[in-house]
Amino acid sequence: MASSIKKKRSISDAKSISIRVAIAQMNATVGDFSGNFKKMRSFLSQAKKNRADWVLFPEMAITGYPPEDLLYKEKFIAENKATMNRLIPHSKGIAVVVGYVEQVRNKLYNSAAILSDGKLRAHSRKMCLPNYGVFDEKRYFTEGERPLKITYKGLAIGITLCEDIWEQNGPGKILSEEGGADILFNISSSPYHKGKVEKRKAMLKQRAKQYNACIVYANLVGGQDELVFDGNSQVLSGEGKLQVEGPFFEEKLICADIEITPKSKNRKTAGATASLIKNCPIAVPACYRNIEKPVPVKEPRQKLDFWEEIYRALVLGTKDYLSKNKFKQAVIGLSGGIDSALTTAIAVDALGAENVIGVMMPSPWSSDHSLIDSKNLAKNLKIKLHCLAIEKAMKAYDKILKDLFKGTSSGLAEENLQARIRGNLLMALSNKMGWLVLSTGNKSEISVGYCTLYGDMAGGFAPLKDVPKTWVYELSCWVNRRDEQATIPENILNKEPSAELKPDQFDSDSLPPYDLLDRGLALYIENDGGTESLIEAGLSVKDAEIISRRVDQNEYKRRQGPPGVKITPRAFGKDRRLPISNSFQG
Repeated sequence: MASSIKKKRSISDAKSISIRVAIAQMNATVGDFSGNFKKMRSFLSQAKKNRADWVLFPEMAITGYPPEDLLYKEKFIAENKATMNRLIPHSKGIAVVVGYVEQVRNKLYNSAAILSDGKLRAHSRKMCLPNYGVFDEKRYFTEGERPLKITYKGLAIGITLCEDIWEQNGPGKILSEEGGADILFNISSSPYHKGKVEKRKAMLKQRAKQYNACIVYANLVGGQDELVFDGNSQVLSGEGKLQVEGPFFEEKLICADIEITPKSKNRKTAGATASLIKNCPIAVPACYRNIEKPVPVKEPRQKLDFWEEIYRALVLGTKDYLSKNKFKQAVIGLSGGIDSALTTAIAVDALGAENVIGVMMPSPWSSDHSLIDSKNLAKNLKIKLHCLAIEKAMKAYDKILKDLFKGTSSGLAEENLQARIRGNLLMALSNKMGWLVLSTGNKSEISVGYCTLYGDMAGGFAPLKDVPKTWVYELSCWVNRRDEQATIPENILNKEPSAELKPDQFDSDSLPPYDLLDRGLALYIENDGGTESLIEAGLSVKDAEIISRRVDQNEYKRRQGPPGVKITPRAFGKDRRLPISNSFQG
């Protein structure tokens, strides 16, 4: 698809110039140099067929993002460079901006290589290195010293990388105000969390207006461990109007025709500016001179439903975690509860029903309705279902532990044995069949340790790790609205949550109500609040103390759990890092 961006002519009546830009919204895999190269070669071929003058690949598309400590390995850096060199000959007839790791003596730079007509023309080195949240770029990279400006067809094009454009007074300001940039290219690997899409759109709109420059923004897409990249690449006019928008959560080549009047008469070239801005003329690709210009077509604006946006992130994160780790099938313990139901729905959308296996593992305390609900769920989702009763295993454990447990009352240890038996069975199936175990715990339970280490926490991936319990219900209702039927049975949605590890047990016996708990957890975890802030927000002293104490006490459990998709601004894992051994009380 193509779209036009038109700017008002200047008083001088300078002629407008047209270029066609292609954005390769690509799903890269960290360290898969061969696979990433094949994708880039395919995108280049598509861009040429679409008669693009330029094609932009995401930040660090060659290596995948983030490569973390692989950057310390000499072979990794060498293969990254070799892959970039393999790409150079494919730039004949087109100009390319591609993200990779540039090594200069003993320094590494997060760079964009500029290729054209079969030659490496220039580098743009990232100047603003993020070092917060999930980002550790100062651990690996050296900051670039100056932004790159390229002259092309009489236009001034500035090249920036990801965080560079988030900084209001960063390289983009230098390029636009001092370098007179007409267009800013930004290649990015910007991970998703709730609220990020609208925040990013607002930022890009603000930058385009601030710099009075067209912005072409190329974002990564796909799952990488705990991170999901949503794509949604964009082209904006100098007035900040969105012209072309890439899809969410899927690979695609996006094309746009940019028609713009150069600022050439207003450019400053003297003094300090000359030392900051590097000019790199690139010839117009010969095969694209005098081509017939296609009719521009505007793409519709996209706005996902809040719950659809989160659900699609969970599906993509789960799908890519399995595929990038060479797993084809997943197994899930079905309890008849809401968490395992939503996890199964996500798995089916990620992998296909034929690749998802459900296992019921009833104990003497499991209710009849839990078994019925699990069967109905499996039927609705069309997955395979097995039943492995655990009563015999429970009795065997009781017999083995009888002497050591003599004189003690039955309690939490015996309850947790049930969860651990189930975890063992699922892991046995994983070992034997090659199925990845998807654990089903949600953020609310994991936050306060309402989960069993080596039991329901066992698994290779936890899709709901960063999903609060109240959101689990909302997402499940969204699935049913989408499907226009009760894919997740109404009884699962309506019954009171219970671990069913003893008679008449309910979550509310041990925890505050989930709506209250999730409100407190958001304050304590995402906002770094203390007990006092929870009380000031209206929670009782008792509930505030329970929440803060249990979050603090269970860091050791969370460290031993599987990774899961980050969808909130502050997720456990890469995002929130606290010492296990500490005496501080929040």
